[in-house]
Amino acid sequence: MKTIASCVEDVLITQPYLEEALSRGIINYSALAEELQQPISGILKKPVKSAAIMMALRRYNSPLVPGHSLKMKKIINNLGDITVRSNLTDFTVKNSHTLIQNHSKILEKVKGQSKLFYTFTRGIHESNIIISSSLKPFIMECFKGETFIAIQDGLSAISINLPEENSKIAGLYYHFFKRLAWEGIILYEVVSTTNEFTILVEDDFVDKAFSAVKRLKK
Repeated sequence: MKTIASCVEDVLITQPYLEEALSRGIINYSALAEELQQPISGILKKPVKSAAIMMALRRYNSPLVPGHSLKMKKIINNLGDITVRSNLTDFTVKNSHTLIQNHSKILEKVKGQSKLFYTFTRGIHESNIIISSSLKPFIMECFKGETFIAIQDGLSAISINLPEENSKIAGLYYHFFKRLAWEGIILYEVVSTTNEFTILVEDDFVDKAFSAVKRLKK
């Protein structure tokens, strides 16, 4: 049977920013209770007083696994180097039966250039290449028979080395996305490997994004 407390928990779990603000004590309980009065009354199918909702908010505890906060803090504190690469272009291409063959020309070009920034991701319907803008004419030539969905210049990549145990804890990426969202930073692209996480932003956001990620470690 649904209770006011369980309804409050359901609402907060689906709105992590709201839950975060509540846990930090930077939200007005009375105002939030008034805001939740109508949806919770709708869930319970009966009128609910805001005072009862406010009491449930004050008693709310985030349903995290015991020790989760300590593990997360350890992971965040052990983040590795943060690297910034600028002058990048993002190409999104429609998948085709010739794409892999044409892509092999790019691999041949970049294989000996260890300092060159390059990523390739293949999805179900489209593929994505992020590469140094100096190679844009070469990419356009290799893919001249392909269908471009989007091409974006003026991008920068911020790469973060993650501790090896990062895959064993839930919510790590959420902390990055939350921090960047609070700072009003728009992500153009996200690329991830097992122990490395890269965000792609427009050049106008790179300084702000780098500072936001760096402050996360603190």
